[in-house]
Amino acid sequence: MTIRVVIAEDQSMVLGALAALLELETDFKVVAQARNAAEALVAMRAQPADVLLTDIEMPGMTGLELAARVREEHPLVRVIVLTTFARAGYLRRALDAGVRGYLLKDSPSGELADAIRRVCAGGRAVSPELAAEAWADDDPLTDRQRQVLRLAADGRSSAEIAAELHLAEGTVRNYLSEAISKLGAANRVDAARIARRKGFL
Repeated sequence: MTIRVVIAEDQSMVLGALAALLELETDFKVVAQARNAAEALVAMRAQPADVLLTDIEMPGMTGLELAARVREEHPLVRVIVLTTFARAGYLRRALDAGVRGYLLKDSPSGELADAIRRVCAGGRAVSPELAAEAWADDDPLTDRQRQVLRLAADGRSSAEIAAELHLAEGTVRNYLSEAISKLGAANRVDAARIARRKGFL
């Protein structure tokens, strides 16, 4: 059986290296290479795939948001996150989004191939140390607070965030205030810094 893989990775050199690495395996076929989540979704609508291998931080939609979309649109596709971030918050959100594997980019290449096969067979592939950490620090943010805080971290004003999300400016300020309070931060910049460090954004 050939395992068909789509790779989503915004760094071209890493994307090419991953594809070349997986093509060395006789039972893998890389059917698409995408530089962002939108390209990955287009590719998966055009041709069948068994596994999506995705980074987390990409321009536009994140890998975690992509995983949630894939679960809705392609429920039979298994998603594996391959990232540099060993953050409990990311892993928690990945598991909540239906991700079946969570590996670090500095893992040995053989582990990646084994993880893809294990996930295709219906199992999970998550580092035991990361799995233990995932439940150590609960994410206090709601999806909307996270969305508003992410835009604030990009330097957007409350008015700009309100326009983009079709919300009242006062509502945006409330979301930011709640996020700042939940994270014990001094201001929106500090809140974004804390949330990013913990993997909540």
